[in-house]
Amino acid sequence: MALLEIRSLSKYFGGLAALYQLDLDVFESEILGLIGPNGAGKTTVFNVVTGSLLPTNGQVIFRGENITGLRPDQTVQRGIARTFQASTLFMQLPVFDNVFIGFHRNYMVGAWQAWLHTSVVRKEEEAAKQRAMEILEFTGLAPLKDELAGNLPHGYQRVLGICIALATNPKLLLLDEPATGMNPGETLIMIDLFRQLRNRGITVVVVEHNMKVVMSLCDRITVLNYGKKIAEGLPEEIRGNKEVIEAYLGRKEA
Repeated sequence: MALLEIRSLSKYFGGLAALYQLDLDVFESEILGLIGPNGAGKTTVFNVVTGSLLPTNGQVIFRGENITGLRPDQTVQRGIARTFQASTLFMQLPVFDNVFIGFHRNYMVGAWQAWLHTSVVRKEEEAAKQRAMEILEFTGLAPLKDELAGNLPHGYQRVLGICIALATNPKLLLLDEPATGMNPGETLIMIDLFRQLRNRGITVVVVEHNMKVVMSLCDRITVLNYGKKIAEGLPEEIRGNKEVIEAYLGRKEA
């Protein structure tokens, strides 16, 4: 059984089909690349899976549960986290605080206990702080924990966004163009981080336009064009796929 199953998923905006009858499986502990030209529907897939958009029809099944139409906070509670193309950091807060805030969705205490700041609350906060430091150490950002997020280089800001997502303790991590704007050195560090995440049992789906990243990182690749799946397979299979090449470069005139 797949960790994530997408069945006959369609999303229309007016008369435009951003997704059309999409079937997609994501298997546990794999890194799946989701690629395609601009406007192919890749981010729409993420938005529907995480509950930011309601599908027109179809189903999203996660760990055997139909989660179609759940709110974003409900999908996070079930173990799905994502990053975004644009930065969603708290730029005026330190790196550590950005990650610590990410734990608030997992708090088990009630509002009255939080208001009274009981011993249970203090214990949970200390556990969250310890876990936040573990995440920063794992990603290499621990030395920058007191630096304002807005002062970080672009590559580190992208890593911090992943740290915040990890604070929700995800089983499935959806990464939307994580290597955008990175230099080659930062890109290599990011690729190694994704592999470490997979080795820790986190399943990763990555939308990325950098084909070197996709081909070197992903176990499998799914290709979308105009909201439809046009190819799926191993990186070496996708690299030479005629329909994929035409989708990116255009069909040659006879």
